Amino acid sequence: EVRLVESGGGWVQAGGSLRLSCAVSVFTFEDYAIGWFREAPGKEREGVSCISGSDGSVYYADSVKGRFTLSSDNAKNTVYLQMNSLEPEDTAVYYCAARPRTSREYDYWGQGTQVTVSS
Repeated sequence: EVRLVESGGGWVQAGGSLRLSCAVSVFTFEDYAIGWFREAPGKEREGVSCISGSDGSVYYADSVKGRFTLSSDNAKNTVYLQMNSLEPEDTAVYYCAARPRTSREYDYWGQGTQVTVSS
């Protein structure tokens, strides 16, 4: 079973920064894609960013492009989401999830971490 544990959420003023971490309990990190998603009250879940464990390619949603940076430390099986220039619209619960290379779905999810950005 794959377990994911997020950390690093909190409260910040608009324009500030936070770094989220996602520790992933897999032996073959390269066999997964790791994604960050967020859910805000009254809104659908949104994919924020993801990284392929096999080739390191990274995707960003248009809403965060240029402000968020995803990186990974494969030796630590940890994925980071550096969030800069935060806006109140970024307020949400942020989840990381793992998609096995053989799957089309993100099958494993963390418990989420709250990010609150005040104006």
